[in-house]
Amino acid sequence: MSFPKAFLSKRFVAAVVVVHLLFLFGLSSIASAADEVPGAPQLEAKSAILMDASTGQILYQYNADDPNPPASMSKMMTEYLVSMAIKQGKLSWDDKVTVGENAAKQIGSRILLAQGDQHTIKELYIAMAVYSANDATVQLAEEVAGSEEAFVKMMNETAAELGMTKSRFINATGLDRADMPEKYRPTSIDGETMMSAKDSAILAYHILKDDPEFLEMSKIQEYKFRPRDKTPMKNWNWMLGSNKNNPTLRKFAYEGVDGLKTGHTSKAGNCFTGTALRDGTRLIAVVMGVPGGLNDGKRFLETAKLFDYGFKSFEKKTIIEAKAPVAEHETLKVKKGKATKVPVVTATDLTILIPKGGTVETVVQEVKSIQDPLVAPIQQGDKVGTVTYKYKDPSTLEDKTVTIDLIASEEVNKASWWRLMFRAIGNFFSGLFQGIVDLF
Repeated sequence: MSFPKAFLSKRFVAAVVVVHLLFLFGLSSIASAADEVPGAPQLEAKSAILMDASTGQILYQYNADDPNPPASMSKMMTEYLVSMAIKQGKLSWDDKVTVGENAAKQIGSRILLAQGDQHTIKELYIAMAVYSANDATVQLAEEVAGSEEAFVKMMNETAAELGMTKSRFINATGLDRADMPEKYRPTSIDGETMMSAKDSAILAYHILKDDPEFLEMSKIQEYKFRPRDKTPMKNWNWMLGSNKNNPTLRKFAYEGVDGLKTGHTSKAGNCFTGTALRDGTRLIAVVMGVPGGLNDGKRFLETAKLFDYGFKSFEKKTIIEAKAPVAEHETLKVKKGKATKVPVVTATDLTILIPKGGTVETVVQEVKSIQDPLVAPIQQGDKVGTVTYKYKDPSTLEDKTVTIDLIASEEVNKASWWRLMFRAIGNFFSGLFQGIVDLF
């Protein structure tokens, strides 16, 4: 069959256009948030996020709300709940527990616990934090809740309380359902464990806020679980700053890194939630779905890009000062006091990370008194109201609001009855006079 030359020419042009469009679409589909934010890193990952550990401020995000398999990063929730149980007195680090069938049947990263073995909570916790041991993790979950499935319900309830809206847990370890012992697969929870990069950062944020002692265990380089073990467990977190003197791992070591959790399965790829402290600033970085092999360390190199971006490109700046008056709202009304107004100031400051050389403008959105009017007596430093500011986040360009307490900067004593009486009389005649004036 033959075609006219004009027809062939049109088909050729159309094909070229289609190929060009597909090429452009392919480029846009692999582009990261770095294309939108000048200076932001180009990452090889399905999703990623960088967060200020002090405030929860997001400095960088890429597909951060997409739920993905987190692998062993889900153990951070197990670590959090075990630590909370210890703080609440439900468990003790020195409690000796007996290993059950579920723990003994775990696969993947493990310390080869046998049913009937006895170990302390602390020993199992270190095995979980350092070596990501699935068997130790499951045994700890059962000690907290009685069964792994009951513990998983706690995990999901806690995730909801912490604002982890894109997370679902089906076990304490992060293993795929098919890799769990069949007898212990959950029947009350469907699907697989999923977590977004943002949720992982939120969880790390709460661990650092509520259980900073966790870092003392997460930064352990190696740990001999049993005296008879020939070699100690090695920490899967190759980014630990203490690895700078390790000939094998020094290329991954990053100054200031002291936690938190790695993760890897065939479905999840290579994942890592890390935290680093430098010059008084602590950051949280998460990468998920980094391509490559388990032992090539690429996830740590990608995380280093995030940390470099955060530490080199941002600086702390106080955008709302503490003990400062609010323009046009310097006082609040008071009744039954020697004064009719009380000077107020902000109780705390607001310090955020902004791009170096950048500025942030705040706008007063609302000022509220806890009671209108306030009632004397009022002591200096008493909370008397709140002020809400609005500003544009310099990293995400999202509109943000923050509410700060207002406190009295001076005391207002209660007025005597005669002062209140003469004030009332004065107000009466003042109002009467103004009413007469208004008639004319």
